Amino acid sequence: MNTTIMTQAAQDPAASGGFLTDLADWAVGLMEVIGAPGAGLAIALENLFPPLPSEVILPLAGFTASRGSFTLFEALFWTTLGSILGAVALYWVGRALGRERTRWLFAKLPLVDVNDVDKVESWFDRHGAKAVFFGRMIPIFRSLISIPAGVTAMPQWKFIGLTSLGSLIWNSIFVLAGFYLGESWHLVEEYVGVFQKIVIVAVVLYLAFFVFNKIRKARAKRAAHVSPE
Repeated sequence: MNTTIMTQAAQDPAASGGFLTDLADWAVGLMEVIGAPGAGLAIALENLFPPLPSEVILPLAGFTASRGSFTLFEALFWTTLGSILGAVALYWVGRALGRERTRWLFAKLPLVDVNDVDKVESWFDRHGAKAVFFGRMIPIFRSLISIPAGVTAMPQWKFIGLTSLGSLIWNSIFVLAGFYLGESWHLVEEYVGVFQKIVIVAVVLYLAFFVFNKIRKARAKRAAHVSPE
């Protein structure tokens, strides 16, 4: 890859915001040094460190492929492989923790009932396949979903299969967008950014409701144990 691509990515109007510029330079630098495997390495790291946005790295990989530095197939293959490797690493973090350690850790947290943890595990046992597959297409959760899969000891072959399929769909959308948008690849990040904010707001509202409900139940339980004067 030539340095023209790095310059164009860094000078893009949408990339002038500091972090995005640095990320574009870093990702392009990886691809410049080791080619398509660099895109795969960047996505593997994105799975381990969710603040690295795949919606920037993937379109940039597609844009780079459109310049002829490597083929579109290579971009899709290596980014999907990177997604799988990153997800498997987090899966084994969950396996290392296991059910008992996880229950012990959550039991130490305020407002968390171990019974709630058991309910979540039971839900994951029933719907884990859907959670892993669709979770690969939701910002932030696409990384975190690997941990409960490991905690509940989902068969590794099943986890890898679902992760591969979900990641291939997600990666294809963004790599192809970057490939066909060319130098306007950054437009993808703007639209996905809106979706990501909606997801974050929904999670915050859910957590607020969870905390409120727990406090309400705790107060009701205390009131029920107070003897009338």
